[in-house]
Amino acid sequence: VAGPPPDPDALSARAATGLRAPWFEVSCCPTNLSRTLASLGGYTATADDHGVRLELLTGAEIRTTLGGDRRIGLRVTTDYPWSGRVRVQITETDGAPWQLALRVPSWATGASLVVDGQPRAATPGQYAQADRSWRTGDEVILELPVAPRWTFPDPRIDAVRGTVAVERGPLVYCAESVDVSAGLELDHLAVDTSAPPADAPASPAAVDGPQAVTVPAIAAVGADLPGWPYALDRPPPAAGAARPIRLVPFYARANRGPATMRVFLPERKP
Repeated sequence: VAGPPPDPDALSARAATGLRAPWFEVSCCPTNLSRTLASLGGYTATADDHGVRLELLTGAEIRTTLGGDRRIGLRVTTDYPWSGRVRVQITETDGAPWQLALRVPSWATGASLVVDGQPRAATPGQYAQADRSWRTGDEVILELPVAPRWTFPDPRIDAVRGTVAVERGPLVYCAESVDVSAGLELDHLAVDTSAPPADAPASPAAVDGPQAVTVPAIAAVGADLPGWPYALDRPPPAAGAARPIRLVPFYARANRGPATMRVFLPERKP
């Protein structure tokens, strides 16, 4: 059951409700955020005598030098993580060969690197590389298959055995009680994994972010519920037809009033 809204005039010792606390006694997030932004350039790309590696797939203007004081410039444009196209344009080079490498996320099965208009397979969890004598204006495009997918936990983890989560690209999604149909509870729902999750229709609600996801949910009964104490204190409703439930990116949760939330949902195949 969702808790009451936090007192906006009081310090919060911990998150005790479905809403974000106005201020915590230990305000670690602002300082961590400022440190991260100040050092972001060091995480975005690395360089050595052989070339440049893009570690973070984010929009950026990159200027660096290789061995022998060779000046290299790159412009990265992308709408990632909402879409999977990462475009890299060479803005400065000296005409000698060097290597451009882009990190391919481990989830990106089916990714490809397009060089000179020719796609080549890119292996998830490795770097997609292109070696050549680059010219100013040359472009390389990394195409990532950004689509909703089921993510199954290791069955040796007791707390999440028999459940499943939803990811889309690098984003983790969650279900909130405000998106559950009237008369049902989030703890009494299981998801049908016989079909893949799908992108939800565009919504004007900013809290959903650019892309929400829908999954087919079923009112769970009996053995369909995980054996967690908080799920057994009241009888579940009778099982009915699958109905879609909306999931939002985890970062966007707790913006629509007090609510309960789950990332790992019980799995059930009808």
